Amino acid sequence: MRITPKSLFALALAALALTGATSAQAQKIAVVDNQRIIGESPQYRTSVQALEAEFGPRQKQLEAQKKDFDARVAKFQRDQPTMADGERTKTERDLRDAQLNLERRGKEFQEDVQMRQNEELQRVQKAIFEAVRAYAKEKGFDIVLASGVIYNSESVDITAQVLANLQAKAASAPAAPAAAPAAPPAPKK
Repeated sequence: MRITPKSLFALALAALALTGATSAQAQKIAVVDNQRIIGESPQYRTSVQALEAEFGPRQKQLEAQKKDFDARVAKFQRDQPTMADGERTKTERDLRDAQLNLERRGKEFQEDVQMRQNEELQRVQKAIFEAVRAYAKEKGFDIVLASGVIYNSESVDITAQVLANLQAKAASAPAAPAAAPAAPPAPKK
């Protein structure tokens, strides 16, 4: 079993709460399932849809360029025996340059997607954290644990209630306009 700093912290908090060292009255403890909240929250789904709208056209463009490149390679392989040496050399160079360009664009695309996914995930996590915090304050919980919990009974799991609050908040929020697709960056020279 691997013990992480988060699980040690969670266990220490739980132990402190259970010993009653901080007060004579019983502590109110709850647990949330972070993965479930993130996966089922409407804020996460909205975030995924926004990313698809933002990067979908660029992904299709890259796929079309890859298909075009593959067709050029197939044509070269088919025509290579009948080509003059100079023409073959020039075509090989052009294909190599096109492949490098395609790989560079693909890498840039992946980096852009990863950066935006991280931004969106941070935004969603912040909204979830605030929702858990607000629910815990409203219901009078002293401690809410997330990661590092080995066992918890259903009676202390507030995941469903927090999800309901997130869904209600998303339903009452005005529909945000879809993110405008980002213009592809200008080719670098």
